[in-house]
Amino acid sequence: MTAEPSATAAQPQPRPSIVVRTTRIPDLPGGLDALVDLLPDARPLAWVRRGDGIVGWGEALRLETWGPGRFADAEAAWHETLARAVVRDEVGLPGTGPVAFGSFAFDDSAPGDDAHDPVRAGGVLVVPRVVVGRRDGHAWLTTVDTAGSLSSSPTDALRRTPRAPVTAPGAVAWHDGALRADDWAAVVAEGVERIRSGALEKVVLARDVVAHTAEPVDPRWLLARLATSYEACWTFSVDGLVGATPELLVRSEKGLVTSRVLAGTIRRGGLSDDEALLRAAQLARSSKDLEEHEYAVRSVAQALAPFCSSMNVPDAPFVLHLPNVMHLASDVTAVLARGTSAPGSLSAGTGPGPTSLALAAALHPSAAVCGTPTSVARDLIREIEGMDRGRYAGPVGWLGADGDGEWGIALRSAELSATDPRSVRLFAGCGIVAASDPAAEVAESEAKLEPMRYALGGA
Repeated sequence: MTAEPSATAAQPQPRPSIVVRTTRIPDLPGGLDALVDLLPDARPLAWVRRGDGIVGWGEALRLETWGPGRFADAEAAWHETLARAVVRDEVGLPGTGPVAFGSFAFDDSAPGDDAHDPVRAGGVLVVPRVVVGRRDGHAWLTTVDTAGSLSSSPTDALRRTPRAPVTAPGAVAWHDGALRADDWAAVVAEGVERIRSGALEKVVLARDVVAHTAEPVDPRWLLARLATSYEACWTFSVDGLVGATPELLVRSEKGLVTSRVLAGTIRRGGLSDDEALLRAAQLARSSKDLEEHEYAVRSVAQALAPFCSSMNVPDAPFVLHLPNVMHLASDVTAVLARGTSAPGSLSAGTGPGPTSLALAAALHPSAAVCGTPTSVARDLIREIEGMDRGRYAGPVGWLGADGDGEWGIALRSAELSATDPRSVRLFAGCGIVAASDPAAEVAESEAKLEPMRYALGGA
């Protein structure tokens, strides 16, 4: 099923009713990748962190959107789906009952604009046929059936699902993406020149590399390696987009909102603990990185303010330690004001507050992935970056029936080709300010590519 953009909407097609049943199951044994280990095939849906989260498989319903209205159209399609749903939820935790996994393009591209993958350029919500979740020692199973295809019971659905073996991708050959590294350094230099001329304050520029593997890439192989090695990140897989993002765009849960903002980065790989602490102290005092971080935090706070009755913005960032890099990080928290809604939201002015998807739309793109001012930075990205980002740096996550959910920014990610199972496109981006050095930004981008290089089988 496809949700047309509101500006050019055709008569909507009726979607089938769904029957949703959630039951408790025994807690899952195993390590941080216990949820990932359940995925039966190479089309997984996943959102996991530190062993908790949700995974899904099968496709009960698919809602595709594109263009400037892609978020509002997806939300409208989700509300329409829920209006026709029969739900029995015996657990009542975040992630139980009806859930949709989603991923959205960074820019307002339309079908056919993305030469790599025209269908995935806009956005998608996928409602799985089976969902398994875990939270704080509680586990559950959800089945989703369309009318007329009711399965016998949720636990029977889990038992009847055979798991295909997970295979390694084998040897990897690396190729330049849209630009070679030295050409991308010239793009960064152009960005710095525009900033110093006063055209803008910050721009985030990205690059890609392409991996060709000896064997077809099984995303479950990538997920397992990411979930265990990058446990502080949110490991995700939605419709061929796989990664482990350290940046939470927004979590909305029972009226409380959280956004983890990252901007300002320094490489960590290969350092001893003492060296890492010294490097962290340097990062925390870096005027260039603090400036970049301030822009990102300010943009998130300004975007959330219209929907919140109170907000806490930390006075100073902390240093987030990851295996490959360290980031300046701030956790912005807020309380939603009842009766507010995001522009274009289906429930504008009528509901208890905006959904997590509507909040993600209001926050996107933040200064952490676009720049400041947003419109000027986005125009500059289109002009000089030299590649189509697709869904890189767009919102990725999940949405529940009550509107709550979690949405990350699709960073430290890769896009699996829809046509070549041995081809994967990796992405990395860097925040550019007046003090940025092109060579240093190339090195930073290489550090940010490390998680996905490792996931494919690197050391």
